[in-house]
Amino acid sequence: METQNIIVIARWKVQPQHLQKVVEKLHELAVLSKREPGNITYNTYRAVDDAHTIWLYEIYQDEEAAQAHRASTHFQELALGTIVPLLAEREVIRVLPLA
Repeated sequence: METQNIIVIARWKVQPQHLQKVVEKLHELAVLSKREPGNITYNTYRAVDDAHTIWLYEIYQDEEAAQAHRASTHFQELALGTIVPLLAEREVIRVLPLA
């Protein structure tokens, strides 16, 4: 069976007073995540119409790589331990390519 890329799309609504810290920590997280062997893409964006909404677009080569990312020290410490408590909202969806 052919392995499929795992795509993660996340929307973070940042508490306004924590925006600068979240952006700084997200930069660290992105640099480290891009170095992961199974990472294909790790891009971050700020919404045009809302400076406090951040979008993440990540692609991993397969489910194993996506799970390795979630288990990584940098994800556990930076994302879950530091950034998530500073968010007002967080939505994460995982999708597979159709073709």
